[in-house]
Amino acid sequence: QETRSNEESTDESEEDESEEEPKLKYERLSNGVTEILQKDAASCMTVHEKFLALGTHYGKVYLLDVQGNITQKFDVSPVKINQISLDESGEHMGVCSEDGKVQVFGLYSAEEFHETFDCPIKIVAVHPHFVRSHFKQFVTGGKKLLLYERGWMNRWKPSVLHEGEGNIRNVKWRGHLIAWANNMGVKILDMISKQRITNVPRDDISLRPDMYPCSLCWKDNLTLIIGWGNSVKICSVKERHASEMRDLPNRYVEIVFQFDTEFYISGLAPICDQLVILSYVKEISEKTEVECCARPRLDIVQPLPESCEEISSDALTVRGFQENECRDYHLEYSEGESLFYIISPRDVVVAKERDQDDHIDWLLEKKKYEEALMAAEISQKTIKKHKILDIGLAYINHLVEKGEYDLAARKCQKILGKNTELWEFEVYKFKEIGQLKAISRYLPRRDPVLKPLIYEMVLHEFLESDYEGFATLIKEWPGDLYNNTVIVQAVVDHLKKDPQNRTLLRTLAELYTYDQRYGRALEIYLTLRHKDVFQLIHKHNLFSSIRDKIVLLMDFDSEKAVDMLLDNEDKISIDRVVEELENRPELQHVYLHKLFKRDHHKGQRYHEKQISLYAEYDRPNLLPFLRDSTHCPLEKALEICQQRNFVEETVYLLSRMGNSRSALKMIMEELQDVDKAIEFAKEQDDGELWEDLILYSIDKPPFITGLLNNIGTHVDPILLIHRIKEGMEIPNLRDSLVKILQDYNLQILLREGCKKILVADSLSLLKKMHRTQMKGVLVDEENICESCLSPILPSDASKSFNVVVFHCRHMFHKECLPVPNTVSSVQFCNICSAKHRGPGSAILEMKK
Repeated sequence: QETRSNEESTDESEEDESEEEPKLKYERLSNGVTEILQKDAASCMTVHEKFLALGTHYGKVYLLDVQGNITQKFDVSPVKINQISLDESGEHMGVCSEDGKVQVFGLYSAEEFHETFDCPIKIVAVHPHFVRSHFKQFVTGGKKLLLYERGWMNRWKPSVLHEGEGNIRNVKWRGHLIAWANNMGVKILDMISKQRITNVPRDDISLRPDMYPCSLCWKDNLTLIIGWGNSVKICSVKERHASEMRDLPNRYVEIVFQFDTEFYISGLAPICDQLVILSYVKEISEKTEVECCARPRLDIVQPLPESCEEISSDALTVRGFQENECRDYHLEYSEGESLFYIISPRDVVVAKERDQDDHIDWLLEKKKYEEALMAAEISQKTIKKHKILDIGLAYINHLVEKGEYDLAARKCQKILGKNTELWEFEVYKFKEIGQLKAISRYLPRRDPVLKPLIYEMVLHEFLESDYEGFATLIKEWPGDLYNNTVIVQAVVDHLKKDPQNRTLLRTLAELYTYDQRYGRALEIYLTLRHKDVFQLIHKHNLFSSIRDKIVLLMDFDSEKAVDMLLDNEDKISIDRVVEELENRPELQHVYLHKLFKRDHHKGQRYHEKQISLYAEYDRPNLLPFLRDSTHCPLEKALEICQQRNFVEETVYLLSRMGNSRSALKMIMEELQDVDKAIEFAKEQDDGELWEDLILYSIDKPPFITGLLNNIGTHVDPILLIHRIKEGMEIPNLRDSLVKILQDYNLQILLREGCKKILVADSLSLLKKMHRTQMKGVLVDEENICESCLSPILPSDASKSFNVVVFHCRHMFHKECLPVPNTVSSVQFCNICSAKHRGPGSAILEMKK
């Protein structure tokens, strides 16, 4: 009963619990095969790309489709079928049985061969191209290897290829090469030359060849794979060089790979550059401590020169494995589809390479959803079983179950895409588990847009528990995603409980902005002194709304407010701003000061007011203002400065009003700064001021020192020195006198230098004038007399004439000039003399 439960198990294979993905997938060949094996046992099977041929212990041969359905049945013998062979076309089949019968017949023709031997025939192999008339050949193997060829009159002629080394255990025919195994080893025969080209001896002779038969498999026309016991050899058939032939076959075999396996080999097949090996396994029972049969293994290995690397290994749960021997298992394969058939007496299992759907199945089973999703996206055109969306949804559910809500919400963006129904479904699912906040950051905001109710639901969730998060969403989400009126009312209700909450007030201002209620938004921003208030005003042109809020703006940020007001004088006039700031003179000053810096004339009507404002709030800029302004009343300014005892400003105003002596007196008496007094006197350049300065300083030695050091270039120092009283001690007098002498010498040197330059320039100009006056002057018919206005030259050139030409290029007839006075004989041009252009003396008198 325990065996029966194992047989009925739905698990075709048992894989390690490791994370390594299997390379193959397994399924039982069912349908007709199940019916056959309930009453009979499989003894052999051959695979063609179109169908399968299964032989049984009761001498039956069944033709099956790839799903295991019976298409044809042959009663060949009452005893075990040992071997079935098909040609490449699948039109001819050879069968041999334990009672010595051999049959070769056409599946779709009447062609047939029957022969009964006196010993069991273990193998039969028809020529791969048996369908062709000149390749009507097949071999059989019992105690000897016989080749049958159809000859004259359709008679079959047998010939012995090999004998004397025990029973023939296996044979494989590929192209022109036949490989067979007997008790001693493996041979290969070249059918073209009819020469045996190799003998590969058996490694472990202790194993009974009937219990541990040899497995043969041609990978291609020149590569033979041999598995016997636990040894694997891969042999390559090569052409021998002509110089090496002598009496040797023209081909030879080289073993390119050789390695041992852990278990006994029941069958093998190639898969790309790797091998699939079916192994018979024995193990020690934990209960009875007796060696027993274990489940067979199907391994994929990578051959190496002297070893192999295991790629995958699967233990197969086949029916009745506890009773099977090594010889009971067979491995057949279909080259075109990479299908591998594991045959045992009571079961046929199909192994096939896992496709992308299988890979995704394994990833999902291992809960590797991220990799499964990636694999599905890469192979979305080839996968048939899975859908990317289904995998994605399973991934989201998995993350939610693990409590990774943020990651699950982030994956929704990629997986749900533009499917609004799925988005809304997931949002409600997150709401049920209390994780609306997690998905809020990833909700779509454009293409697609969900129902307003979804966004409002999320906003209400934040409003109840997280004001900052609520404010962030309001700032990030476009205002048209939700019903603004509903959210505004909700915020107002919360402000009733906490009216001073700055976060809610700021958010309410943003909501009013979205709703185009800019006036209310502006009031809140100003109350909060929010930095965005100026941006809001500019963006929405709210200047009409701030006419009565100028003081608030100035209190918040006077620099930005003034710049904004001055940049928009056309919207809020200067007079309106000054009027609004009337009760805040300090702010009024800031505005007018910046206005004056931009344009000295725009606010001229307020310059009188600005005098008091500068005097009160910004004295350092008062003097520059007085200097630059041409519109402020000087008397008013002088009155204010005198009241406040602003000496520098008073001095400037007195000097500007023409009262320089009073200004100088104030400098001397109030500031007692001789350097400033001297500087003031230099600026005014008035002799009387210097006289006053000397008189005031004459009894003050420090002042005398300052005058001696600075007066030399403006007033004769002798005037000061003569007035100094005898015996007065003057600090640094010697240095001051030395400086006066040095300044005097410097002036003399400068004058002499200037004189030399002047003389040189005068001489150069005189020479230039002389050269100019020495040049000739052209007189022709176009010139006229400046007095009589007639042509200067007579029309009759034969007559005599007198012409006078002056250096100024004016020309006269001799007789047209007035008679020169007796004092000087030099004549001057009347025209130039009359115009006060300086005398132009005559340079030429032409006579003829």
